[in-house]
Amino acid sequence: MALDGFMIRTLILLMATISFTNAEFLPLWPGEAPGAKVPPKGTEKMGEGGRLSDIEVPQYQVYLPEKAKATGAAVVIFPGGGYTILAMDHEGHDYAKWLAERGVAGIVVKYRVSGNDALGYHFPVPFLDARRAIRTVRSKAGEWGIDSKKIGVMGSSAGGHLASLCTTRYGDMFPEEGKDAIDGVSCRPDFSILIYPVISMDSAISHGGSRRRLLGENPTAEELALYSTEKAVGKDTPPVFLLTTSDDMVDCRNSLNFAAACKEHGVPATLHQFEKGGHGYGLKGKGALAIWPTLLESWLRERALVR
Repeated sequence: MALDGFMIRTLILLMATISFTNAEFLPLWPGEAPGAKVPPKGTEKMGEGGRLSDIEVPQYQVYLPEKAKATGAAVVIFPGGGYTILAMDHEGHDYAKWLAERGVAGIVVKYRVSGNDALGYHFPVPFLDARRAIRTVRSKAGEWGIDSKKIGVMGSSAGGHLASLCTTRYGDMFPEEGKDAIDGVSCRPDFSILIYPVISMDSAISHGGSRRRLLGENPTAEELALYSTEKAVGKDTPPVFLLTTSDDMVDCRNSLNFAAACKEHGVPATLHQFEKGGHGYGLKGKGALAIWPTLLESWLRERALVR
C-alpha cells in the first residue's frame, strides 16, 4: 500500500518521538559511586515538573540526533536546583531535545544532590559525577558518532556553577578517581554554555543556598576562593556562552565577573544580559528574553557545532 505525504510525515514524527522516549538513564559509575555512601532505596523523590531530590544513584541519559542531522558535537547537561534538587525537565531534557533537533547529542546528567547533610553530598561529590559524565561521553564518542574534540558542557543556575567548575578546574585531581579506564580520559570540555549561572561563592553576590549545600554551613575562606570559578579562569579555559538578566535572583554579577575574567585571560566569551526575565526560565524566556535560544544557536553555528 502506498503511503501519502501525510502518513509519511506522521511516521517520521512518531519515529523521532520513539527515539527520545526510548532513552533511559544509565549508571555513571561501575558499582557504588565514590565520595558518599549509597542511600537506602526509596530515598530519591520526584516532585512537580520532574524535579528530583535526594539522588540515590548518579546516572546519565543520552539523546542522539538523527544520523542525517548529526554534526558530531555533544553537550553534557547539568540541571540546576541549588545543589538541593535537579530541575530535570526544563533544564535537562528540554535542552537535550532542543540540541538533538539541531544535530547535537544532548546528555542529561542526574548528579548527586540533596537538602539532607546526612547523605554527604557536599563538594566534591557533584563535581565527581560531572567529571565522570564528560569522560563517559568522550569514551563513547566513537560508538555514538561524536567528535571527541566537540564535547561541551551546559548548566543552569547551580548546574551552571557545576558546569563552570568543569570549565575551569578540569585539571584538579581526586583520590576517588582513577579506578578504571574511563577515569583516565580527559574531562576538559571543549566549550561551555552557562545559563543564569551561580559562579561566585562570595557572600556579597553568591546564591546562599547553593553555597550552603555545596560547601556546608561553615566553608573556609580558602574553599570560598577555590570554588568561586571566576577566580579559576585561565588562558586554557574553553570558549564560553553566558546568559543572565539584570533582575535575576542569582546576581547578574556572577556572569559579568566570569566574562571579565575571560577577557583578562584572552578566553573567547559571549555574554548576553537582558533587562528582565528573572530566573529558572529554561528555554521559555518571556518578552525580549524569548530570543535567547536563537542567540545560542548562532553561537554554536559560528563554531561549526550546528549546521
